[in-house]
Amino acid sequence: MSTSTNPQVGIIMGSDSDLPIMQAAADILTEFGIAYELTVVSAHRTPLRMVSYAQTARERGLKIIIAGAGGAAHLPGMVASITSLPVIGVPIKSSNSIDGWDSVLSILQMPNGIPVATVALNAAKNAGILAATMIGAFDSAIGNKVTAYKQQLESEVLVKVEKLKQNGNPNKYDL
Repeated sequence: MSTSTNPQVGIIMGSDSDLPIMQAAADILTEFGIAYELTVVSAHRTPLRMVSYAQTARERGLKIIIAGAGGAAHLPGMVASITSLPVIGVPIKSSNSIDGWDSVLSILQMPNGIPVATVALNAAKNAGILAATMIGAFDSAIGNKVTAYKQQLESEVLVKVEKLKQNGNPNKYDL
């Protein structure tokens, strides 16, 4: 298990082959200054590890769990059924997938009573941003970083608008 000091977010995935996708969540949490832990927890191959991870997450200081899984994608829902922490599911398009729809629907279609916040297919970065936003609702320093991040996104778009204007493209919508 790779652990940062006093992690607030747990990032788990069903297989190490999911790491190239899930790394985006770790990267954005690092950008926001949020400590995390990252490990492999398979709902099907290590169910007792999954149960132990979910049952001890709160006492270890975690506030949110980001769970990525492909195929049948049971990990986010199973973890959500065991912990009282918010779980953000990241559906991952795996090699034996039906274009990722199996993962999306498995995570999205949770029964009432066991919610899992679900981001788009392979959108671990959005899961990290959502986790930061949730923490930022109660931590003003993180909330300010999220606000600055969104303002930077706006600035980048406005720069592109100006670039289009300079290149002679008509701007029919200008405030």
